[in-house]
Amino acid sequence: MEHHIKSWAEVAPRLVAVAAGRAPADLVVRGGKLVNVQTREILDWQVAVADGRFAYVGPDASHCIGPDTRVIEAEGRYLIPGLCDGHMHIESGMLTPAEFAAAVIPHGTTTMFTDPHEIANVLGLRGVRMMHDEALMQPVNIYTQMPSCAPSAPGLETTGYEISAADVAEAMAWPGIIGLGEMMNFPGVINGDPQMLAEMAATMNAGKTVGGHYASPDKGVAFSAYVAGGAADDHEGTAEADAIARARNGMRSMMRLGSAWYDVQSQITAVTEKGLDPRNFILCTDDCHSGTLVNDGHMNRVVRHAIACGCDPVIALQMATINTATHFGLERELGSITPGRRADMILTSDLITLPIEHVIARGQTVALDGKITVDCPHYDWPADARQTVHMGKVLGDADFAIAAPEGKNKVKAKVIGVVENQAPTEALTAELPVVDGLVEGEGDTYQIALVERHQGTGKVVNGFVSGFGYQGKMAMASTVAHDSHHMIVVGTDRAMMAAAANRLGEVGGGVTVWKDGQELALVELPIAGLMSDSPAAEVAAKADQMVAAMAACGCTLNNAYMQHSLLALVVIPSLRISDLGLVDVDKFEITDLFEENA
Repeated sequence: MEHHIKSWAEVAPRLVAVAAGRAPADLVVRGGKLVNVQTREILDWQVAVADGRFAYVGPDASHCIGPDTRVIEAEGRYLIPGLCDGHMHIESGMLTPAEFAAAVIPHGTTTMFTDPHEIANVLGLRGVRMMHDEALMQPVNIYTQMPSCAPSAPGLETTGYEISAADVAEAMAWPGIIGLGEMMNFPGVINGDPQMLAEMAATMNAGKTVGGHYASPDKGVAFSAYVAGGAADDHEGTAEADAIARARNGMRSMMRLGSAWYDVQSQITAVTEKGLDPRNFILCTDDCHSGTLVNDGHMNRVVRHAIACGCDPVIALQMATINTATHFGLERELGSITPGRRADMILTSDLITLPIEHVIARGQTVALDGKITVDCPHYDWPADARQTVHMGKVLGDADFAIAAPEGKNKVKAKVIGVVENQAPTEALTAELPVVDGLVEGEGDTYQIALVERHQGTGKVVNGFVSGFGYQGKMAMASTVAHDSHHMIVVGTDRAMMAAAANRLGEVGGGVTVWKDGQELALVELPIAGLMSDSPAAEVAAKADQMVAAMAACGCTLNNAYMQHSLLALVVIPSLRISDLGLVDVDKFEITDLFEENA
């Protein structure tokens, strides 16, 4: 079934009647401690729900109970609002919106603000519409931000589709669109790029929120110019000073704890030590893969972490509920347990460890003791959304050969240096040997290739990467390659690299790891080469095999898969790879693989 919620206006007569005691509620929760995020109080209050919304919230709801009213005895447990994720990408979980919802509902997430810019790069506006439509079918609130930057850096990469200002204006009229996805092209904004400003204008003219992404350490004039352009929030901060700068400039500072992002601890001191007003601080995940969702949690994990970092539990909850709702203009609709709002709430026996014992969304029990109790309907994804890996030809060893400059027996090559637990890479150099006219990787430096997979051009761009710890003959390939989502192949052996790339062409996308001529692991991601419509536990199990396979190839990095998938992200410093070549992100230009005169 599809899940819909009626508007406050439609149900107001009944809400008033229930609150006044003239009509019975559908549900009453009593005997609990209500966490009021509007006032930062804990109250011995009761709650009555009608038509999926809170009707009465106060000391005694007995006047709302009729013969058919369902009564939940909270038995001293806390009632907290359903958790909201202020910034995230569903595709990062390798799951469709339905399966992502099914994975996070038991963790207490009842609202998500999602930017499907991964699928936008592959399928354009149509892909966004498919994500939006499946999102609206779910029993929880999934709002969609219209992606702003495909390509993320025009001139430095080629995507499957490009997003235009006209696309943005069109999407602003869709029912589930809440705003503009993160504006990653910060140099464009700072330089007054007409298309970026037009996209932001279309969003503001629709009365919606512009998402930000300022991934530069420069907090001077460039930052001021970016804020003046209209971005209302930013999740790219990594230090206390970043969080403070954003809040002082009227932005919401979004602090993230995802699978690879650990940016809460370093920034929350703006609140816990500097004493800044916490209302402009929001918690989010940004990217969580399926294993994290199945094993560790979602927004509940972020809130627990914020509390462990010294944040007052109720303030941490505000940062994951009311602050988020207010930011997106939804304070009257969700984010607190107060009359008229959607009846999204959690029963938990402890505010610090935050066990998610009973989840209610829109007045219905959706999860009990970690198990989902509702259906999350699937969209009927068309065939062309499942066949998106167009390589143009079968690849061979020669496609991954890197020819040395004439007459050289060794070269000085630029190398992408992976940094553990961080998005930025280092721009390194390495002296590499030349064998039979080809440059060979050596030690912890091996090859990386980007295989074009949208237009079937057969193009392969080759370079070098270090930091994973790979040894022996191996290769790993993925069609998840933020943000262009071409195919990234990393390997120590050209034949293995070709085998891995061809395998993904066969299965329609995903991730594969090869060692000594054998495939050790495969995660099939048939939808756009990004997502699976299988349950999260199944995808997580395959992802676990992938992690084990990477380790079997010598990889020692925490979260190495995330690092692999970010190697083509040409908007985060310092060195990346794209279908146009090696990219120096510090200068925002294509650069040569070899240093001259070396």
